[in-house]
Parts: sequence; C-alpha cells; structure tokens
Amino acid sequence: MMILAIVLGYFCLLFAISRWTGRHADNDTFYRGNRQSPWYMVAFGMIGASISGVTFVSVPGMVTRIDMTYLQTCMGFILGYVIVAFVLLPLYYRLNLTTIYSFLGQRIGRRAYRTGASFFLLSKMTGAAVRFYVVCWILQQCIMMQMPDGMRQIGEGWLFTFTALVMVALIWLYTRKGGIRTLVWTDSLQTACLFGALILMLIMVTKQLEMGVGDAVSAIADSEMSRIFVFDDWMSKQNFWKQFFSGVFIVIVMTGLDQDMMQKNLTCSSLRDAQKDMTTYGVAFLPANLLFLSLGALLVMLAHQRGIAIPEMGDQLLPTFAASGLLGPAVVVLFILGILAASFSSADSALTAMTTSFCVDICGKPNDENLRKRSHLIIAVIFVVFVLLFRLVNSTSVIDAIYVLCGYTYGPLLGLFAFGLLTHRQTNDRWVPYVCLASPLFCWGLDAIVGYYTGYRFGYELLMLNGLFTFVGLLALRPTSK
Repeated sequence: MMILAIVLGYFCLLFAISRWTGRHADNDTFYRGNRQSPWYMVAFGMIGASISGVTFVSVPGMVTRIDMTYLQTCMGFILGYVIVAFVLLPLYYRLNLTTIYSFLGQRIGRRAYRTGASFFLLSKMTGAAVRFYVVCWILQQCIMMQMPDGMRQIGEGWLFTFTALVMVALIWLYTRKGGIRTLVWTDSLQTACLFGALILMLIMVTKQLEMGVGDAVSAIADSEMSRIFVFDDWMSKQNFWKQFFSGVFIVIVMTGLDQDMMQKNLTCSSLRDAQKDMTTYGVAFLPANLLFLSLGALLVMLAHQRGIAIPEMGDQLLPTFAASGLLGPAVVVLFILGILAASFSSADSALTAMTTSFCVDICGKPNDENLRKRSHLIIAVIFVVFVLLFRLVNSTSVIDAIYVLCGYTYGPLLGLFAFGLLTHRQTNDRWVPYVCLASPLFCWGLDAIVGYYTGYRFGYELLMLNGLFTFVGLLALRPTSK
C-alpha cells in the first residue's frame, strides 16, 4: 500500500503540471514547446532526464567492480556537451528544425533522412523499453517483499504486467496533450525528487556508519574504491583515454544526434539560451555521478561493518539495502521515489520523441493533430509490448545483447551526420540505407574475429569504428548522375 500511495501521489503532481502546461496545446506545443522554455528549467530537468532508473541503480554498484573510474567517462561528457552546444545546436537552430534528422534530408537526401530516423526509432524503442523493464522488475520485487508469503508466487506474473501497464498508461496520460512543453516542467520536478532522494539516502547511510559529513568524505577518499584514473594499462577498458574519448563520443551521438535528448533543448527561445542550457547540465554530470558513486562506496563500507555479503552483481547493491529495511522505512520510500523520478523522466521523453519522429520524419505530416494523437497512443502500446517481451525472455545475457544492439545502431547516425557536417560532397542516396546496415554487421564481425585471435574485446570504441565505416562507405559511393 505504501508503494501504491507513493506512485499515485507522485502521479498526481505530474498530472497537475500536465493540466497546467497542456492548456491550448497544439502540434507546435507538443513538438517544440512553442520555443518558449526557460533555459534554466530545461537545464535542470535535463539532468534528471539523462539519468534513467537503470543509472540510479547501476552507478552506485560500479564501485564494487571498477571503483570510481566511471568519472573518467563523465569528464569526457563535459567536452562532448561543449561540442554539441557550439557545433550542432547552431546548425539545428539555423535550419529551424523540428526533428534533427531533417538535416540529413536537406544535406544528403530523402533516404538518408528516413534511414537516420528509423535507426533512432529502433534504438530508442529497444533501449528505453529495456531500461523501463528493469525499473518495473525492481518495483515488482519491492511490492512482493510486502506481500504475504503465500501470495508472492501466485502474484509474481500478473503483478509485473500490471505494474508495466499502469506506469506506461500514467506516462501517456500526462504527456498526451502538452508533449514536450509538459516534459520541460515535469522533468524539473523529477530531477528535484531524484536528487532529493539521493542526498537524503547519503545522509542516512552516513548516520548508520556513525560518521559526520567530513568523516564520510575522508573515508571515501582513503578507500581503495576512490581510484579514478587509469593511465598505465592500455588493454584495460578503464584506461583514461579510452574512457574519456568514449565519453565525448557517447554525448555527441546519444545526445547531439538523438531526437529524444535534443528535443527539449530545441524548445529554448534562442540559440544562446540553448547553449547555456546544455553546457550547464553537461558540467553538472560530473558532481552528480560522484554523488551516486559515493553512495555506493558508503554502502560497501556499511556492508563490511555489519557483516553483510556484497552482492555479486553491482546493480543489486542499492536495491538490496533498500529492500532489506536495514536503513529504515524512510530509505524504502526514498528509493522508490528516486526510481520513479528517474524512470518517468526518461520514458516520458522517449515516448514523446518517438511520436515526434514518426509523425514528422516517417509520415511527413507534422501538422496532422489526429495522426499525432493516434501515434502517441500506438507507440505507448508498442512500448508496453516490448517491456513484456523482455519479461518473457527474462535473461540478463539477452538484455545485455540488446544494449549492445543499441550501441551498434547509433554508429550509422554518427557516420551520417559526420559526412553531412565535415564534407561538402554528395553521395548516392539510394544506397545509403545499405551502407548503414552493412556497417554494424561489419563491426560485429570485426569484434568477433579480433576477440577470437587476440582476446581483445572492443568496448565503447566500437561506436567510433561503426561511425567511421559508415562515413567511409558514404564517401565511396558515387553520386547519382544528374
């Protein structure tokens, strides 16, 4: 009942904001927020929107495997956001774009335009559904912990389906009118809830350790988990330069070339405001992730102090402590609130962005309000189906494979935009879809061969190789003769 009350109370706040922002809404409101969003609200909300429920759970547990080396990637994020702000945003604002893939149509051709949008829709649907599946599973486990023993096994199957259906229905309900204008304001509420929960959990864990703030900071700094930089091992995936440049390209591709992440930035009234928005929340990622990692380090210390076994999977560190009740019922409430804030802020923007891209890019009907409403509902239904399919599969290895697939699908987007921005050449638009399909397949084969003969497995750098092969393939195509 407590979890249900949290969900309903949280939704009531979101729905109140939706009613306020959805008044007199039209397609331009849904897609671009009428270009009237305050940049500081967009910046604050984007911090939470960029942190999914999986991130909320996974980052604290990273300290059990790779210490705090993830911060090297976050340092690369900062440079990536600067590049997006001062290279891509000026282009998008100059062309007055509703979706960023329209640039590919103007620069390369119609098939390149549709190909880029299709790769985005595939990536976003699979990636967002997997992240949402993980959150629904965590909420289900928390609810099951409060059920009588005899009901747990009976209710496990239907409870997950019910959780997924209700949560997606709630997201559809508060985004269906105001669209992106609503999300700018609801994301700000969700960011406040997310970091409020995080900071309060940090305080409670510190009290359990009988430490003051200064003592906790010193304990984290003195622990083995405080290692940030890895310069000496070039074969390690945690090598600084690999992590740093991976962070740069992750932001360029998964923010600058992603309609979901760019749509709210394009609601600012001017380019200058959008640049202030992006650089502000880009810099905020480093301290934000430092807080998540610090929470993980303190939880590990608490586990050692209480003689509690550290979970084998880092992702289970925070949920294990929250569900156990060891930190008190308040932490359970904060954990659920943080999970809801993180999952709602990432899933609602994904559904809105996919609706925008489908109507504008695939259907070519940006002014058809009935199409937009139908598409928004249908995409929400498909989203639920994907989440339930992952429930049927119920395999961590398959889920990991889907995340890898999402990584592969962003490579062609990188190559397409690089070709359009860095060259003035034309290419054969007819063959662009085939190049974009061949590049990920080639990268997959290369990764398998190199791994078999050398033992080396590509990490985030595979994204850059994927983009490079797409870029070279587009260069190799002979332009259509006129």
